Amino acid sequence: MEDLTRDVLRQQFETNIFGTQELSNLVIAQMRKQGNGRIIYNSSVLGLVSMSFRGAYNASKFALEGLVDTLRLELYGSNIHISLIEPGPILSDFRKNSFKKYQQNINRDQSVHKDTYLAMEQRLTKQGAAVPFTLPAEAVVNKLIHALESKRPKIRYYVTFPTYLFAFLKRILPHRWLDYIIMKIQ
Repeated sequence: MEDLTRDVLRQQFETNIFGTQELSNLVIAQMRKQGNGRIIYNSSVLGLVSMSFRGAYNASKFALEGLVDTLRLELYGSNIHISLIEPGPILSDFRKNSFKKYQQNINRDQSVHKDTYLAMEQRLTKQGAAVPFTLPAEAVVNKLIHALESKRPKIRYYVTFPTYLFAFLKRILPHRWLDYIIMKIQ
């Protein structure tokens, strides 16, 4: 976080929060006219727990979780259903895109975290799955279809083992214990 500028943080929030909410407001107006609707948001395991050196993304996904939970409560009884999908590690271009943003926004050589960044570059540029329990995109599609077609869609759809695990651990562990586990697995 200490290497991020305000503008970098703002860009992340423009994408994951402000743009998302603006679009939501537009579709809610139409859904109210038709008397029903479904809005499904894509969050992240990093909306449940934070991991180091992902601060802007963590913060925006935590904000999205709060925004969606509030919206769901405010829309109660409107027949507009709100769901969150919590993917976790999925095979996609996410790391490739993250690496580009990292290169644009972080001055590795001027940072006290240079060694950590060098290790992170290895993870971001690794071909294929970088972490265990990575699933193909179809795993998300299956949850999305359920959220769209179910008579009673879930509030949250966990996709990968890490999202199920961290949602559970967050509920049962003291914060310091959870921090310890997260720091050990990063």
